Amino acid sequence: MSGVPFVDLKTQYARLKPQIAEAIQDVLDDGRYILGPAVTKLESELAEYCGVRHAISCSSGTDAIIMPLIAYGIGPGDAVFVPSFTFTASAEAIILVGASPVFVDVEEDSFNLDLADLDAKIAATRAGGKLNPKAILAVDLFGLPADWDELNTLADREELHLISDAAQSFGGVYDGKRVGSLAHVSCTSFFPAKPLGCYGDGGAIFTDDDELAELLMSIRVHGQGADRYEIARIGINGRLDSIQAAILSVKLQILDDELAARDHLASVYDEELKDAVTVPKRIPGRQSAWAQYTIKTDRRADIQAALNEAGIPSAIYYPKPMHLQAPYLPYGGGEGSLPISETICHQVMSLPMHPYLPDDDARRVAEVIRKAVA
Repeated sequence: MSGVPFVDLKTQYARLKPQIAEAIQDVLDDGRYILGPAVTKLESELAEYCGVRHAISCSSGTDAIIMPLIAYGIGPGDAVFVPSFTFTASAEAIILVGASPVFVDVEEDSFNLDLADLDAKIAATRAGGKLNPKAILAVDLFGLPADWDELNTLADREELHLISDAAQSFGGVYDGKRVGSLAHVSCTSFFPAKPLGCYGDGGAIFTDDDELAELLMSIRVHGQGADRYEIARIGINGRLDSIQAAILSVKLQILDDELAARDHLASVYDEELKDAVTVPKRIPGRQSAWAQYTIKTDRRADIQAALNEAGIPSAIYYPKPMHLQAPYLPYGGGEGSLPISETICHQVMSLPMHPYLPDDDARRVAEVIRKAVA
């Protein structure tokens, strides 16, 4: 079973090759490569898909986090609460605007923010008096939406901005509502391996707030005012190029079909692996986008060795939580401060997950795992 791809973009491209070629050619014929008609079209499609008024495309998922932080005026002396068990971009963006991340532990089964620890960290930060609590950056890890009803209630009570980091969950559903519509502002990534990915870097921000959308569009183009040479504020170069937008428009047309295939594959894995490892938690009312299929096991090294021998790729997201990474040590509480994040980083392991993986291949992956832990 050698050659099983962890993510299979080649098969997806073969499925869409004529449409993608036509979409790219349309951009080349039009000649507007930055914020051209293809970008406007994509933004309209994304907003409609998520059920929000505005989708503002941008150059990466990281910029999609940075831009709302800038828009909210978050900077030096401000605290932003963020899970430690996440990708560095979530915490990095906070520091890049001059603010301080306050790391929060996660739930051991959903991998999303632990609301009790979040509540405690907010109270402790207020009591400490050194930082001004300003925002919560909640991550939908591996594609599973966090507890957005409770997060919105908590943010409102504490008068904090709530930003959804949906880099891994675009296409997911919470209580009948699409990811992208679950917080006042939501961010996502179109990195190629994401459930909806382009052929480079890209991202988007979603909101129903007209004023915030206008501000974000200014920030994305160097703080542009009424015209490109009137600078109304400090911004960034955060634009999505038209070719990537055209590609995303094509891919968006098959996203729901691919999400259904991902969910089916996850069900196959669940059934085959439920007695061998801890499979991902399923929560009523929440539909994961299955950016990753992540198991937990105390036999990770044995399983990885067996998979490697069988030519099957796997990955560890993430081997070390952010609060123990060198650049973030000054912002965290050190070893032992976030016990769940520190424990699960030694247990998690992600398996091949994409819409084009045959059931039989998934069953063989599971068979290798079962034998490794027998």
